[in-house]
Amino acid sequence: METTSFLRNRYWVLRHGKSIPNERGLIVSYMENGKLSQYQLASEGVDQAHSAGILFEKELKESNIPLENVRICYSPFSRTTHTAKVVASVLDLPFDGPQCKVLEDLRERFFGPSFELMSHDKYPDIWALDEKDPFSRPEGGESVADVASRLAHAMATMESEFQGCTILVVSHGDPLQILQTILNAVKEDKEPSSNDLASRIEAVRVPSILSQHRKFALLTGELRAVI
Repeated sequence: METTSFLRNRYWVLRHGKSIPNERGLIVSYMENGKLSQYQLASEGVDQAHSAGILFEKELKESNIPLENVRICYSPFSRTTHTAKVVASVLDLPFDGPQCKVLEDLRERFFGPSFELMSHDKYPDIWALDEKDPFSRPEGGESVADVASRLAHAMATMESEFQGCTILVVSHGDPLQILQTILNAVKEDKEPSSNDLASRIEAVRVPSILSQHRKFALLTGELRAVI
């Protein structure tokens, strides 16, 4: 499978399986809370992660991609770490080996202290703000543009460390929506002013594009090929 011309690798995304916060209807977006084991996957989420692993393995076989070319990069939150561990187990990849890598830049979007540990019924308020101005931050939190910047850094890290790999990015709803938004825009830019990935991402990091990130929403445990 050939890589896209401006990338050294192929990318898939996987939103974590249904978590205990999902079941409880809680927003858990602060790193110190997100790493707690009490906020890892619910039993249904473990099943979703296992199913995603089986589907990913099938896709790899159909594309004749050897397991030695697979990498799993994941957010340090307990729900994404748990998901990545389950997928690695399905693929029979050692989770503490070089093919699995935690990247802090893939962490959940921080929605700010006024939303932390509050009901997830608050999400539509944040997304309405995003659509109006994706450079505007929820109080004390991250804007869409902020998340896009650190995801650009995550892409640079993966592109510098790996070549000719198929990389599974295990992260969260908003970050994966935003990642797909910027990569899709970069892919559709037929006359880029630069071939440098960071420059290409910066060129599409504009309100008209970032405000549309909800179009790329994923269900819990949903796997998707991106680029």
